[in-house]
Amino acid sequence: MSAMTTPLAFVIEDDEDLATIFSKALQAAGCETEVISSGEKALERLAATVPFLVVLDLRLPGVTGQDILKHIKADPRLEETRVIVATAHPRAGEELRRLANLVLIKPVSFTQLRDLASRFVRANLPSGD
Repeated sequence: MSAMTTPLAFVIEDDEDLATIFSKALQAAGCETEVISSGEKALERLAATVPFLVVLDLRLPGVTGQDILKHIKADPRLEETRVIVATAHPRAGEELRRLANLVLIKPVSFTQLRDLASRFVRANLPSGD
């Protein structure tokens, strides 16, 4: 992966402790990470940058995670961005499950997120053919 750029992952999470765990898990999976703690800031960063992966909390101050998810899916620049929603609500709606690549129910462990993110990173690598 050294010849390629490191995939960028946004951690959009207002809980500092969770954001740190998620960020470290994504780094262990081979991603560069940026932690964003509010919905408004997330929309600003998504307007300026196209991340490879987004880990998204639904309950954020200001703009909700669900609104951010809809924004990502509506923006053609972001069509290749993978989204993992992390929610404490086990009855995440069908629309949410349709829009996100994965919906994880909190608590999400370091190992679980690292392994899932690693799969996305590996799937994105060009084959050695």
